[in-house]
Amino acid sequence: MANIRHNLTIEAPVKKVYDAITLEQGLRGWWTNDASAKPEIGHINHFKFGTEYFNKMEVSKLKFPTNVTWICKDGDKEWIGTKLTFDLEDKEGVTSLKFSHLNWAEESEFFGFCNHQWGRFLDSLKSLCETGKGQPFKQEQ
Repeated sequence: MANIRHNLTIEAPVKKVYDAITLEQGLRGWWTNDASAKPEIGHINHFKFGTEYFNKMEVSKLKFPTNVTWICKDGDKEWIGTKLTFDLEDKEGVTSLKFSHLNWAEESEFFGFCNHQWGRFLDSLKSLCETGKGQPFKQEQ
């Protein structure tokens, strides 16, 4: 099994980061502007990236304000069955985020591409929480 891991510090309160990861409006602000999501265990969040690519994530754990876990239920075949975790820690008003995208079958070319994209989107999350403006995927018009 292969795993993607990223750690970053976000100069924002942990609640703000947690909300950006769990609420539809927050997810639209940093990951993709075509998101349908609810912070409810068992809910299937749906994320679209253009007309061709999507993924559906089951919310499997919500522990305010320290953990969000999703299981990919549908989308790219390499993602199905993978587990995504966002572990948050408050450090005197600053948030430490440990992100993991676990249980990939192999370190494929797509795995490498996704690792890079996760870094980009996590920087977008950081920007959204710190400045109010992220850089989510946007469908070209």
